[in-house]
Amino acid sequence: MGLIKLSRGSLLVVNFKSYLEATGKRAIDLAKAAEKVARETGVAVVVAPQFTDLEPVSENVDITVFSQHLDPVRPGAYTGRVLAESVKSAGAEGSILNHSERRIGTVEINACVERCAEADLYSLVCADTAQASAEIARARPDMVAVEPPDLIGTGISISKARPELITDSLQKIRAVNSSVKVLCGAGVTTSDDVSKALELGAEGVLVASSVVKAKSPGSILSKMANAIVNAK
Repeated sequence: MGLIKLSRGSLLVVNFKSYLEATGKRAIDLAKAAEKVARETGVAVVVAPQFTDLEPVSENVDITVFSQHLDPVRPGAYTGRVLAESVKSAGAEGSILNHSERRIGTVEINACVERCAEADLYSLVCADTAQASAEIARARPDMVAVEPPDLIGTGISISKARPELITDSLQKIRAVNSSVKVLCGAGVTTSDDVSKALELGAEGVLVASSVVKAKSPGSILSKMANAIVNAK
């Protein structure tokens, strides 16, 4: 899809996590469903498969692929680390960072954002509070995703249960960074959840189990993408 296109419009980012429903061939199938939705609606849909699925997914779809993490290291003697250049080589165009299930410290976040920029990768950094969102925004990532951990996987959407967290985060983020794209996640399950998030000022959503574990992921994604189209 190319990096420039993600800077326009609202995003729908699907984190595959380590679910069996999104592993191996199933990861490719899910990515193809996401590609179909992106093609039909014009919405920028991003998929984030496991590391071992980055290359096969990237080779089979023409939408943007992110990794779920990378490490703040440069090429060298770092056994077991995930190098930005290797993520790029596998076909990814960006990476999720600091997800609540893969937390890293402030120094690491800053270094990872820098490493992403050096490797020509997007950086999408997760934050659990409004203050953390603002601090992360100072590091100049491409995207910040406001995502309270206690709502993840609950089916209770941040946009409905904690609307003030989105608006407060946006206010604090914009005070220090006017250009970063602000997304939200945690419990986002329905098209209504997406509509509400955009209404509150978010520029996209980060979803996972509500799509990955659905009986018909393509149908759920289509409804969410259409909510983005209608919000325009």
